[in-house]
Amino acid sequence: MIGNCRPSAVFLLALSASSLLVLATSSSPSSYNGPGTFPGRVSAFTVPSAFPTSVYSTYYVKPGPTNEPQPVIFDPVLNITFPFSLTDPSAVPALGTDEVLYPQALVNLSNAGAQAIMNAAFEQVYYIIESNNSGLSNNCSKCIATLSVGQMVAKIVPEAMPDAMVHLCTLTGFKSEDQCKETYRASVLGRPGTQVLANANIAGLDGQYICNYLSKSFCPRPSVVPRKVKFPKPKPSNPRQPTRSGKRAKVLHLSDLHLDTRYKAGSESNCTDSMCCRFTPPPENGTATEVKRPAPLFGAYKCDSPFYLAVAALQSIGPLTGTSINDPPEMTLYTGDLVAHGPEQQLSQAFIEATEDAVWQMFKAYIGGPIYTALGNHDTSPSNLDTPHSIDNNGALGQQFSWNYDHVSKLWQYYGSIDNITQAEAAVHYGAYSVIHNNTLRVITLNTDFYYRNNIYAFLHADDPDYSGIFSFLIDELQQAEDAGQRAWIMGHALSGWDGNTALPNGSDMLYQIIDRYSPHVIANVFWGHTHEDQVLIYYTQNGTSQTAANAIAAGWAGPSITPLTNMNSGYRLYEVDTLSWEIFEAYTFYADVSTFANLSSPSSPSSTEEQAQNQNQTQTQAQGPVFKLEYSTREAYAPSIQLKDGSGGKGWAKDDPLNGTFWHLVTEAMEQDRNLVSLYNTYQGKSSVLSPNCTSQACAEAKICYIRSGSTALGSQCRQGFASVQSRYTGT
Repeated sequence: MIGNCRPSAVFLLALSASSLLVLATSSSPSSYNGPGTFPGRVSAFTVPSAFPTSVYSTYYVKPGPTNEPQPVIFDPVLNITFPFSLTDPSAVPALGTDEVLYPQALVNLSNAGAQAIMNAAFEQVYYIIESNNSGLSNNCSKCIATLSVGQMVAKIVPEAMPDAMVHLCTLTGFKSEDQCKETYRASVLGRPGTQVLANANIAGLDGQYICNYLSKSFCPRPSVVPRKVKFPKPKPSNPRQPTRSGKRAKVLHLSDLHLDTRYKAGSESNCTDSMCCRFTPPPENGTATEVKRPAPLFGAYKCDSPFYLAVAALQSIGPLTGTSINDPPEMTLYTGDLVAHGPEQQLSQAFIEATEDAVWQMFKAYIGGPIYTALGNHDTSPSNLDTPHSIDNNGALGQQFSWNYDHVSKLWQYYGSIDNITQAEAAVHYGAYSVIHNNTLRVITLNTDFYYRNNIYAFLHADDPDYSGIFSFLIDELQQAEDAGQRAWIMGHALSGWDGNTALPNGSDMLYQIIDRYSPHVIANVFWGHTHEDQVLIYYTQNGTSQTAANAIAAGWAGPSITPLTNMNSGYRLYEVDTLSWEIFEAYTFYADVSTFANLSSPSSPSSTEEQAQNQNQTQTQAQGPVFKLEYSTREAYAPSIQLKDGSGGKGWAKDDPLNGTFWHLVTEAMEQDRNLVSLYNTYQGKSSVLSPNCTSQACAEAKICYIRSGSTALGSQCRQGFASVQSRYTGT
């Protein structure tokens, strides 16, 4: 049975011996040409090439020089063992198998009656689309009118709605026939779309959001509808300033691992559609499948993390950060997305649960101490979706994703990161929870799907961004922290700002108001994931209307991803924080160059950690795994560029000053004077990927600075577009 929180003593001894031998072949501190300081024993670590089979107790398929492992995954919460067929790379399921829920029909109709309703609906929709004399002046009004007809069908004959969506999508040429079926089948968006249509205010803001989601050519994206947040108490006029202990602790930040348990080494890694590095059936004519760029054992730029890469990253953490199972970080923050990307019809509840189990088993093999987690948009099935309980007064529809919250929160409890009281809280708050760490810090996790633009349930009651209650939960926790004199960290997945294309504007605006109210005296830092990129956001007072160093009140740190998808290197971050004020004083980012993975020689054979320790010298001469290394120190990279405000004309940032919102605003001021600093930020944004586009133009520099200063969708939407992501060529001018 798998499930012990701690590795065995033999495992620890073997792991230590293995690490020492590998350290001998790693770059020494004196040979490192980057920053002058680093937090671990070395600044670069060569991962052993052989997979440490002790991570899992048994395997359906053991790791080998040409194949990923297929561990036998036992779920300690559900008390089941998942079958090999769930993750077999050569037999990926084509259709989802989960239960499909529909809204309760308003009336019971015969088959003939239901067909009559459908015929009338199609006739009305065709008239709306094709007629120029319908009184509907533009695409938006036609889309709203079509949704109104669809709402009638969703309420009267809901089970017919998915097929109707597929039929209408195909008939109008909105997408190809295959795409229509894949998108609107019941188990993907057919069921959720029916629920949303039945409950939406089509004539109001909900309808506009739905139409914009379907196509930007239908309705323009709605802007912010101002809604002043009501707080339990006004902001103190003279809040108590945080006290520092002068002691430092290490905090690890991991994000977006996206473990692909169906990764197929040797398959095509440069495919033209998602997902790459997956098994492709041979052509029907019997010829062999042509592979132009075989997927390396440790991963590729267009693929999610295979087992080999996920474990390699975790193996590197101890040597690079100076932590271990027995000397763990103060805590680890995981900002969402454990599960691989991929076609929705290949996902299921069981696949999500099995991935969560697989990742947590490897986490606890290498990371000691509590791991606080926020759910990501891919940590559910279908992906992106979470339903507000209020959709049907906490009935069947409101509870349809509770299987996930209940399972993963019990998994967190099982592995010792939260207690039973917190587990119960997380189960009813969509996986969100709050913990008090070391009596002085309240860590608050959020489910950001409730303002995420690809969660169609977030379109319901769009004029009330707290329809789910997630922001009321956050306010309650922050108020308790303020009353108790505690500091607070907020962590979530989908970041609130940047270029304005992630969060829905009303939800983003509400969160910004909350951060403004409780910063900087309560909120010490905010942590995000989602983009896979190394980014930072600055939050200001007055909703960001006056962006100055004096008005900068908080920083939002977006953690780099472990997955290379898309065109990214693999990475993670370590913070050094004060143990009382919980301010960040240093941040180190580590990465592995994915472009080198194809050149790594394969291990001669799999080995257990014990065997690895005994035979390491021989293994190292035969093969080596990827090199993870320190990319940069935030303080050393940016602090020297800051122009001091004391009139001396000097530059720098005092070592006892935190890396807070003020620091980052002053960095952006330096960027305005030195475009090379923007180029450096752009390089780090992609974790030094060779595929990242350059940011050398004035337009790009101005856009990057604007994104950094935009903690909300409203602010980010005002920035020059086309320079937000380094995962593809820039389109801005």
